[in-house]
Amino acid sequence: MPLLKRLFGRSDRRATLAPLYGALVAAARDPFWYRAGGVPDSVEGRFDMVAAATALVLLRLEAEGERGREPAALLTELFVDDMDASLRQIGIGDYVVGKHVGRMMSALGGRLAAFRGADGDGFVRAVRRNVFHEAPPSDEALDAAARRLERLAQAVAQAPLDALLEGRLGSW
Repeated sequence: MPLLKRLFGRSDRRATLAPLYGALVAAARDPFWYRAGGVPDSVEGRFDMVAAATALVLLRLEAEGERGREPAALLTELFVDDMDASLRQIGIGDYVVGKHVGRMMSALGGRLAAFRGADGDGFVRAVRRNVFHEAPPSDEALDAAARRLERLAQAVAQAPLDALLEGRLGSW
């Protein structure tokens, strides 16, 4: 019975982070990224922005140590569920969904590594590689997207944990 409770009780705890996941997806869908930031307004571009915002929040939760461990795991599960559902919605079949989700998790891990400790020019390099895949539309768009993501990272880093978990990302 304890195993079943852990397995089935997890989705209830996951639901408590739905406001946070919703807020970071809303931040990733901000038209700024696709206009001034030059991020391609495509499935891939939108994934890049959701993954970047998720990575920034996961890094913030990582900084909390033990207090952030469970929320980070649950937020990652929400990300996986969302990516799985999105793939199925665009017609990816059951046999390859797992492979695609695996690649998406690898991409999220890459963003975590790239953004961990990055600032200034390092943040610009991380955005170039992880949002634009080395091909930004212009230096101005790259700079705009990088600076805005850096402001999001700073706002998330300064937000009190309870506020963040409620989906309040701070002012950025």
